[in-house]
Amino acid sequence: MAESRRDRLRAATVREISETARRILVEQGPEAVTLRAIAREMGMTAPALYRYFDSHGELLRHIVGDLYTELVGELWDAIETVPRGDMSGKFLAASRQFRRWARANSREYGLLFGAPMPGNNSEDDRPDFAAECARRFGGLFMSLFLELWQKEPFPVVPDDEIDPGLRDQLRRYRDQIGVTLPLGAIRQFLQCWIRLQGGVSLDVFGHLDFALDDAEPMFELMLAEVGAVLGLTYTPPPDGPPPDEGRPEAGR
Repeated sequence: MAESRRDRLRAATVREISETARRILVEQGPEAVTLRAIAREMGMTAPALYRYFDSHGELLRHIVGDLYTELVGELWDAIETVPRGDMSGKFLAASRQFRRWARANSREYGLLFGAPMPGNNSEDDRPDFAAECARRFGGLFMSLFLELWQKEPFPVVPDDEIDPGLRDQLRRYRDQIGVTLPLGAIRQFLQCWIRLQGGVSLDVFGHLDFALDDAEPMFELMLAEVGAVLGLTYTPPPDGPPPDEGRPEAGR
């Protein structure tokens, strides 16, 4: 069914609202992203925006969804520059592009990975756009992890050796995402993600400035250490040396 002119105009307005909101976010911070401020920038009245978004919260979640979609697209673009069978290259490309995007878009990164946003409170059971886009983001790294596990599984701790309190949570998370992996592999996935996202967040939010003027060498060292745990081969970026000449390499 062809899209009507009215639908095209509505979609164009929604894009303009999102772009205006993002510009305000970048220039003034998240507190400044209000319906009144967006309307003023667009030459509209604040009540007119309610024809497109039911609330300020819905607008923010739409922006979050758009940002996740942009980030996922950039990560896939980076992954696709790597030969199909090169799992080490895929992980390195995705991880480095994640950091590059975060540093180039620090305000947007803060909206995605700062304090968790409230859930969708819509009363009409519409899908939560932000949550769906966030799941696609998480699914990207999980898909790489699954591909690696299927090709060359790496050693993980047996399920019965995991602390019971953690084991129950890992099982619940595994059921939630619908994968068939040992709980030890799920634990390893989360450990790797905590190091990756935690390291990027400390860098982007300035929490490493007390010691480091340039956090990239430390980030690369983290990639080498995480890769060794997964049996991946670390390769330094084209414009930089290895993070630790004395580090033993793992092979894949």
